[in-house]
Amino acid sequence: MAKEVAGLIKLQIKGGAANPSPPVGPALGSKGINIMDFCKAFNARTQDKAGKVLPVVITYYTDKSYDFVVKTPPVAIQLLEVAKIKSGSAEPNRKKVGEITWEQVRTIATDKMPDLNCFTVESAMKMVAGTARSLGITVKGEFPG
Repeated sequence: MAKEVAGLIKLQIKGGAANPSPPVGPALGSKGINIMDFCKAFNARTQDKAGKVLPVVITYYTDKSYDFVVKTPPVAIQLLEVAKIKSGSAEPNRKKVGEITWEQVRTIATDKMPDLNCFTVESAMKMVAGTARSLGITVKGEFPG
């Protein structure tokens, strides 16, 4: 017999750095999930991606057990790392803060493919380029393909 799902919790936590302080503790504690147990499991699973912000979807059940899925880092954070800038532009339509190439866009798109709702790498690249545009990052060159 399958367990009955009680709900979902979505959080963004740095890899290998989950601890019981907010936002993790209150979000899990209010649902009756063992906080330290989750922190140890999450840190063990994300040891190789230490320091990167990782979205995690926690499915919790009526018997207070849980499963969690770690996603790939958000596109915006990957773009900021590639462009080597701290934050996006306050006025992305007027003030540009960085430049990246289509090759860099392709690597981010292929890395993020499992979490995106598109079927081809080209459409994923267009989604990544749109995020770059909204951050004030220019994509150099012509769209390949």
